[in-house]
Amino acid sequence: MKEISKLMEYRSDVKVVDATLRDGGLVNNFYFTDEFVKDLYQTNIKAGVDYMEFGYKADKDMFDTNSFGKWKFSNDDDIFAIVGDNNTDLKISIMADVGRCNYKTDIRNRCDSPIDLIRVATYLNTIPTAIEMIEDSKNKGYEVSCNIMAISGGQESDLKIALDMLGKSSVDVFYIVDSYGSLYPEQIARIADMYLEFAAKYGKKVGIHAHNNQQLAFANTIEAVGDGVDYLDATYCSMGRGAGNCAMELLLGFLRNPKYNIYPAIKFAEKHMNKLKAEGVVWGYDLQYLMTGLLNQHPRTAIAFTKEKRNDYSEFYKEVVAQD
Repeated sequence: MKEISKLMEYRSDVKVVDATLRDGGLVNNFYFTDEFVKDLYQTNIKAGVDYMEFGYKADKDMFDTNSFGKWKFSNDDDIFAIVGDNNTDLKISIMADVGRCNYKTDIRNRCDSPIDLIRVATYLNTIPTAIEMIEDSKNKGYEVSCNIMAISGGQESDLKIALDMLGKSSVDVFYIVDSYGSLYPEQIARIADMYLEFAAKYGKKVGIHAHNNQQLAFANTIEAVGDGVDYLDATYCSMGRGAGNCAMELLLGFLRNPKYNIYPAIKFAEKHMNKLKAEGVVWGYDLQYLMTGLLNQHPRTAIAFTKEKRNDYSEFYKEVVAQD
């Protein structure tokens, strides 16, 4: 059993990453008002959050710019309009998705950009391309992390090979990603041990990005931090794809680091998050997400169920079991 001190002590290496605009943007096609984004930026500063992820660097030849808000593409000039010179302790990040990003041209040199951290997202079968993106970003002067998605559906042997390959790269952080919200804390503990072993071998850090299909995003995140994982993703009011993510307000309330302050997060939620829900933006735990989480399936079918405003949960259960 984990020592209680591991959950109660303050650890200076912990970094909180706000993914509200990026993962939350998957819920509303990235249509956030400038007021929302500016207030989110100021809230993160006041709350002591370490990184703010502005969205994706999506390929404009692949995705129609008229079908998404600007944070699907996260142009440097749009970020500059929010953060200016960003003379704060808050660092700026974006996500570059393997196969969906024209990284060679859309990611400029760090000296010309407001961005500090490039978060490369990959599946196990695209690790070689992810490493090319990592090296490109490092050569341009960025901090770089790598999110290995959908690990609950992969083989442990393949994951170890991927971690070894990433360990030999220039990446700074590799992430545990519970894409389907199917993992339990006991599994997270074993996975964290594996990641941390490779991190120690190669001098890297480890992060976690959890989804809430089984209402375990917060539990899995605090399990990971107790195991020694340093980079912790969260979103305000859990806003994110499908069932959402680890709630920022829960995480800030849990961490013992005196630099974190939950009050600005509560004020932001009061002003903006309930308003989004009142406007019809839908996210969060529900039975359809529980089902895909239990079956270790991508939540795309549950998302479709939600968009169609279905409520025949038992019929949906039979549908997803048939796909398993």
